[in-house]
Order: sequence, then structure tokens, then C-alpha cells
Amino acid sequence: MARPGSEHPTQLELEILKVLWDESPLRVREVRARLETQAQRPLAHSSVITMLNIMFDKGFLNREKVGKSFHFSPRVRKEEVAGGIMNDLLSRLFDGSPSAMMLNLLETSNVDATEMTELRKLITRKAREQEK
Repeated sequence: MARPGSEHPTQLELEILKVLWDESPLRVREVRARLETQAQRPLAHSSVITMLNIMFDKGFLNREKVGKSFHFSPRVRKEEVAGGIMNDLLSRLFDGSPSAMMLNLLETSNVDATEMTELRKLITRKAREQEK
């Protein structure tokens, strides 16, 4: 029995979305070339076509026929995908506690002084927004 599909993109789907968020629309061969550069390994043209079509069927991509080829662009925004993954992680792993999630992130990541300052600014800004 097949495993049920996820509402979130797989790792390869995320890599494809990152390519298309950076630049789009792109043809299959352009997506493939950028993926190969990132992965530093060859990818079969047919595999990339298959993935792009699956992502179109899932609603992650737009597809437009231009001449003899299809041009692909993202249908979903990066913030939308990130938010969905973060909410899922927050719910499933941290029982809905943003502070537990942030504490874990701070304790398990190498956050430098510049990033820590930036995080403080963001927290202060969000606190002011909540007060209004």
C-alpha cells in the first residue's frame, strides 16, 4: 500500500521550488541545469519532467505551453510553504509551543551575535504589534 502524500513539498520538490523562486518561468532543461549545478550530480531529463508534472498536479507549480516547450513557475509563495512546514513542526513536535520551538532552535543552532541582535529586534517588533 502506498504511503499517503504529504501536503508539504518533498526535499526534491523544495529544491525545485527554490530554483523557481529565484528565477521563473523556466523550461525543463533550465530547471535541470540549475538543479545539477546545486547537486553537483547529473539528473535525467525525464526525471525532472516527471517531478515538474507531479508538482503541477499537486498545485505547487504553474505550467504554460510556449512554442514546443512548457515553462514552469511557482504557484506557491516561499512564505506560504515555510509557514505550513513551521506550523506542522510546531504542532507535531513542540505541542504548539512557539517558545519551546524557539528555545530548541537557539540551543541546537550556532546563532552568532549579529543574528541574536536581529532576533531581539524581531521579538521587540512583534511584542509592540501585539500591544496595539
